[in-house]
Amino acid sequence: MLFNSYEFILLFLPGTFFIYFFLLGKRLATGAKGFLVFASLFFYSWWNIAYLPLILGSILFNFVVGSSLSARSGRERVSRKAILAFGVLSNLAVLGYFKYADFFIENFSLVFGTSAGLLDLVLPLAISFFTFQQIAYLVDSYRAGTREYDFLNYAIFVTFFPQLIAGPIVHHAEMMPQFASRWNLARNYRNIAGGLFIFSIGLFKKVVIADTFSVWAGNGFDVAVTLNFLEAWATSLSYTLQLYFDFSGYTDMATGAALLFNIRLPANFNSPYKARDIQDFWRRWHITLSRFLRDYIYIPLGGNRRSALSTYNNILITFILGGLWHGAGWTFVFWGFLHGVAVVVHRVWKQLGLSMPGYLAWFVTFNFVNTTWVFFRANEWEDAIRVLGGMTGAAGITLYYKLEDSLPFLRDYDLSFGDVFTDIQGGNSTVSWLIICLLLVFIPVNSNELKDRLVLNNRTVLFSVALFVTSIFSLTRLSEFLYFNF
Repeated sequence: MLFNSYEFILLFLPGTFFIYFFLLGKRLATGAKGFLVFASLFFYSWWNIAYLPLILGSILFNFVVGSSLSARSGRERVSRKAILAFGVLSNLAVLGYFKYADFFIENFSLVFGTSAGLLDLVLPLAISFFTFQQIAYLVDSYRAGTREYDFLNYAIFVTFFPQLIAGPIVHHAEMMPQFASRWNLARNYRNIAGGLFIFSIGLFKKVVIADTFSVWAGNGFDVAVTLNFLEAWATSLSYTLQLYFDFSGYTDMATGAALLFNIRLPANFNSPYKARDIQDFWRRWHITLSRFLRDYIYIPLGGNRRSALSTYNNILITFILGGLWHGAGWTFVFWGFLHGVAVVVHRVWKQLGLSMPGYLAWFVTFNFVNTTWVFFRANEWEDAIRVLGGMTGAAGITLYYKLEDSLPFLRDYDLSFGDVFTDIQGGNSTVSWLIICLLLVFIPVNSNELKDRLVLNNRTVLFSVALFVTSIFSLTRLSEFLYFNF
């Protein structure tokens, strides 16, 4: 079930909200929690009920392993290490089977010249997110960082529908105290207002902004045979903005929906395109994934505690694995590698005491991110090369034909005039959308800041209603969230 669907907005969300608080009002806290788990599993199964046993089995397995790690039974440390290793490897094996089996079979066949058949597995929804979330839980249990042993509460922690499908990747310690707090068992009208406010912003981001850019990005990457200079840049920038407004829009909707139930999800975005260096970008983009990669991969590898060379290796490994987590393809691996290299270069730059003006630093950072998103989006290497080639002007530069009379001398520099953005089915509105939405991500405050500054008044209500109504009328073009694929 999609957040941007009539079923979710008009039926599932309000129905779940009212039944949950009705049960709480009858002092049936256990029943309310059980209902919330049931509703979340129903939400998950709406996409494909065939994978319901997978998430149920994952929840039961990890709860048993986590409880074993947390129990004070006098086991030797080696035994607890073995339990942890078994739990983590089992999770990775399931994730690897569904997400990477065909990738490894295809590459094995390519290297060794065999013709092994692919499994053609359908990726279970959210498997990357709930797998990472539970691996973190196991590691925290091993470190004696968990205090929750109730299965129902653990099931809520994993299945809570606002964050189940595409994150944020939450920690056990930041969620379970909220479910256990008696202050969260009653309706909080300020939270309800804030939740609807932030949900409306996220819905508008997704269905009005992101889905508009998806047309131009999709045509540029998947349909167009060649791209001139302006078309290629419009393609890359369209995807850069589509990805941001799609994923941050989902996060806003998740945050808003959770707030209705008095649950505060961790921030996942903080104006990432305002970053002035690549390290700052990763402090702002998909914050919970960055936190996971740091705490459960980079630091266990040794972090920056050893030599500089070891630190650089750890950074590269972490980012390559981060790229592979996003998808089973060499373009994802290469994207992760490029970001790892950029972070290493940034660290060396800082160690040398070098700097650059703030606006130049932002310009370099944004263009690096925009360019590397090309590999992230491309289905094949050829698609990435075609878009990047167009961005360099390799396929020619075509300017709007109405400029020909005032700028005829440009023909002497191999520039041509004609219809612009034809191959991506764009037009004059494409430029307007790009300019306006780039300004939106560069200048104003972000959703988190708006939520924290929220003042309940007529202007806020009118703003929320306007965004919500506009979005509702745009739901005729339903589309999945991009991160469902990861």
